[in-house]
Amino acid sequence: MQNKRPISEWIPITKKEIDSRSWTELDVILISGDAYVDHPAFGPAVIGRILESMGLKVAIIPQPNWQDDLRDFKKFGKPRLFFGVTSGCMDSMVNHYTASKRRRSTDAYTPGGLSGFRPDYATVEYSKILKKLYPDIPVVLGGIEASLRRVTHYDYWENQLWENILSKSGADFLIYGMGEMPLRELILQLENGKQFNEIKTIPQTAILHPRHEELPPQPEWEDLELSSHERCLRNKKAFAANFKHIEQESNKVNARRLIQGVGDHNLIVNPPYPPMTEEQIDASFDLPYTRLPHPKYNKRGAIPAYEMIRFSINMHRGCFGGCSFCTISAHQGKFVASRSERSILEEVDKVTDMPDFKGYISDLGGPSGNMYRMKGKVQSICDRCVAPSCIHPVVCSNLDTSHKPLTQIYKKVDKNPKVKKAFVSSGIRYDLLVDDYNKNNDGSLDEYMDQLVSRHVCGRLKVAPEHTSDDTLKIMRKPSFKHFHEFKKKYEISNKKFGLNQPLIPYFISSHPGSTDEEMANLAAETKDMGFRLEQVQDFTPTPMTVATVIYYTGLHPYTLRPVYTAKSSKEKKNQHLFFFWYKRENYRQIKDKLTNLGRPDLLEKLLHDRKKQQKREILKNKSQINQKSRKSLR
Repeated sequence: MQNKRPISEWIPITKKEIDSRSWTELDVILISGDAYVDHPAFGPAVIGRILESMGLKVAIIPQPNWQDDLRDFKKFGKPRLFFGVTSGCMDSMVNHYTASKRRRSTDAYTPGGLSGFRPDYATVEYSKILKKLYPDIPVVLGGIEASLRRVTHYDYWENQLWENILSKSGADFLIYGMGEMPLRELILQLENGKQFNEIKTIPQTAILHPRHEELPPQPEWEDLELSSHERCLRNKKAFAANFKHIEQESNKVNARRLIQGVGDHNLIVNPPYPPMTEEQIDASFDLPYTRLPHPKYNKRGAIPAYEMIRFSINMHRGCFGGCSFCTISAHQGKFVASRSERSILEEVDKVTDMPDFKGYISDLGGPSGNMYRMKGKVQSICDRCVAPSCIHPVVCSNLDTSHKPLTQIYKKVDKNPKVKKAFVSSGIRYDLLVDDYNKNNDGSLDEYMDQLVSRHVCGRLKVAPEHTSDDTLKIMRKPSFKHFHEFKKKYEISNKKFGLNQPLIPYFISSHPGSTDEEMANLAAETKDMGFRLEQVQDFTPTPMTVATVIYYTGLHPYTLRPVYTAKSSKEKKNQHLFFFWYKRENYRQIKDKLTNLGRPDLLEKLLHDRKKQQKREILKNKSQINQKSRKSLR
């Protein structure tokens, strides 16, 4: 459906729109690797609307052409304050390449799903172009690519250890994490007459500072010096040891300022802001978004990422799971910031008023769908905590895991007369719903389960046990697989109670650090025995700022500095992935040979015995069909 609203309701992206507002100068120009969708799930829209709410003149240059005469970068001239640069909602390399480094043929953040509209390492590429064209104008980095690359990090695609993205790009300033609070403070200081080179102590930002100069004074902060970039290049153990400090300080209430030497400079990473209050996060979501792609894209086709979330509601940010392979806590933090009921229900009203709304909300969720309003019972205990996860190896006794506020939201959305169904498509933490694992049960778990199963499952429920091996799950910071068995029983009982048959779809990862071929074979056999024919499977992709990636590169766990086996070669990865698909005829011989070499005839029997019988049945069935055709031809 084409947009019918006035073009003036969007943040401008063309010179014609700028001229129609009689603007002669822009305050801030945002450069993004994504197409511009004016929706709170898209970072440039959020940042643009915040700047607009502060009285600034702002424009967006979405997906500029970096391969021609650079006219897209020049079309608005110089901004008064700065250029803001982001790769978009994804790291550009994850967006472009599969785990096997194969180039993807589509891009979900581009009209028509077309690829090729952003460069590799988009944040670095855009920044270098801007610094070449406008060397005197500051460049501020933000978004997930900048956030995850804010310190020395391993780049999987180049198979190299890289310096921080400020050094790599030549940019002047970096805002990491969810950027509303540091952005507002930056604007206030600039508008009060400070120059960029004077702004050094805003929380949740990073800068480069000459090594020979004293560190910017901030008596309220303690400093922690990391091993320098140069030492990390020489010593993998030093790089691994750095990460423990980086992760802990990124997720503490009272964090230390991180200092890392790189060349002639010190990288300074200031501590994060406290988690956003309800009022603060509401202010971000309540901005006047059109919730639509810019009309310029009307004839270029749908934007797949937008189509997926256009009728969804994000109720909170942050995740206290701390999974070793996940980047959520590195970007959004482990503390959950939740919106008010008022803000959520008002957004539901906006969604139901959209002209093409058919009565179905696609998702009521968040990074982990069932963490809404969960936080520490005694804040002073959280203030002292350094654990990267609140639910591993056990659920913290200080964590309020009540599902009552979430169940209440579901029920209130259900009462909206324009809503036929509101689904929960975000992945839920099934372990929080298992009594034996989550002992902080206030009686709300069963109520939530019944509400979820009876009203909010869209045919199938996706959950992520990730593996069956307790050893690998420990490295993943996930609970024992025995708890998934318990959850499955509970889920099936609830389905039966309501006369429903909604299958579970479990997600698993192959080639994760710690996982062996034998464990993958066990995984395949155990899930087969549970009645699963796995579909949602993926190969581990090393992304910056995760425990698992540090293990992949160094071979050491950053918290113990002990060796951990990791499948790294293409052959090793293929061998692990193979076991997921034991039911495919073309895999039979390879799996048989592999299990024979491992000395596991028991797994051979479990995985392939039925496969052999099935093949015989298929042969007999084919012969029967051939005989029937022959008889018909004789007639």
